[in-house]
Amino acid sequence: MASGGLLVAGASFAAFRGLHWGLQLMPTPESIRERWMWRNIFVSLMHSLLSGTGALVGLWLFPQMVTDPIYDHPSWARVLVAVSVGYFVADGVDMLWNQTLAQTWDLLCHHLVVVSCLSTAVVSGHFVGFSMVSLLLELNSICLHLRKLLLLSHKASSLAFRVSSWATLTTLVLFRLLPLGWMSLWLFRQHYQVSLALVILCGTGLVTVGSISISLGVRILIKDVLQPRPYPFILVHKETQQTKTCEPVTRNNSTLSLKGMEVFSSVSPQEGGAGKRRW
Repeated sequence: MASGGLLVAGASFAAFRGLHWGLQLMPTPESIRERWMWRNIFVSLMHSLLSGTGALVGLWLFPQMVTDPIYDHPSWARVLVAVSVGYFVADGVDMLWNQTLAQTWDLLCHHLVVVSCLSTAVVSGHFVGFSMVSLLLELNSICLHLRKLLLLSHKASSLAFRVSSWATLTTLVLFRLLPLGWMSLWLFRQHYQVSLALVILCGTGLVTVGSISISLGVRILIKDVLQPRPYPFILVHKETQQTKTCEPVTRNNSTLSLKGMEVFSSVSPQEGGAGKRRW
């Protein structure tokens, strides 16, 4: 079974890398200046739609994964978790290929923790239910990705953007903070069933993601709801491993998207003009 899960993860990696490559052959909207970022977010949106809705439907049809998140799960749940492992590895490769390590090290660390946790479930066949609950966070990531795509398309003043902002805040509470709270409470109560290494790994991840999620909600609430204003354009030095260009981009110091989570913000001058960062 472990080899089968790794095979699914490998196939998922190839599929998402193929999607990245295929999008390069397709035209992007003319208003998009950050073409790589647009393609990357689009692929992330596809993963969030698949994993988020899959986790929600799976937990609805098989609630035993919540009552016994360690052992009780159907085989297809393990497949879905393996697909997410392949995605996070593919996304990490895409970032390393298109950006410098200095731009992506923090998000790569996040992906490493996520892959480590999900891979444990895929290889061992345990904690699949726990992993499925964690994939509910991708439902909020759907709204975050849509919001970011609208920003990249310069639609910050549109009705669609306002709707996406409210949807982001609503799903952040329902599908990010509540699942994180449940997982934290379960880990605290059932820590004797989990090895010390996993308790430390999961605990660190939950504290980190929870803190960022709260910060995310506050920033979007202030930026989009309490103090709405047009997102100005600035010139920043955008650098990838292949090219170094100076081009206008949208300032967005508050858009965080955990994949799950990614945080998008303009780079400050103190960061050496490295361009747009995703964490």
